[in-house]
Amino acid sequence: MGAMRASASTAIDAPPQRVWEIVADVESWPRWQATLSDVDVEARDADGRPQLCQVVFDAKVQTISTLQRVRYEPPLRLTFEQDRGNLKALRGAWRLEDLGAGRTRATYELEVQAGGVLGMLVKGAVEERLREVLVTRLPGELKARAEAP
Repeated sequence: MGAMRASASTAIDAPPQRVWEIVADVESWPRWQATLSDVDVEARDADGRPQLCQVVFDAKVQTISTLQRVRYEPPLRLTFEQDRGNLKALRGAWRLEDLGAGRTRATYELEVQAGGVLGMLVKGAVEERLREVLVTRLPGELKARAEAP
C-alpha cells in the first residue's frame, strides 16, 4: 500500500447545522465511529475546540495511533492531518453540503500513506477491506448518529 486515497458520501435527513455539530465534536467521534477507540485532546484552539488530538483507531491489521491537527471551517468543512504517529502520512476531511429541505450531503475523504511494516502487509483484498472499514462506512455512521432521535 503506497498510498490509499478514498472518499464516500451519503445524504442525511438532518440539516447541515445538526450534522456540523456532530462532525465538529471531535471528542465524541469514538461514540459513533466504530474504528476509533480513543480521542485524547492535547491542545485546543482559541475557541476551545480540539486542535491537536491523539487518535487511536483499529485498522484491522494493526492498531494505529496518530497525533492529528484539526482545522475547522464552519459550518461545512473540517480537516485533519497527522503531525506524527504510526503512519507515514494521514490527511482527511469531512465536507458538508446543504441539500435543502433539512437535508445534508456528507462526504468523508481520507488519504493514507502507511509506510513501514503496515505498508508491506496491506495489499490487494486487505487494502480493499481497509478502505471499507476506514472510509466507506463512515458517512453511514454519521448518518445514523445525525438521524437518531
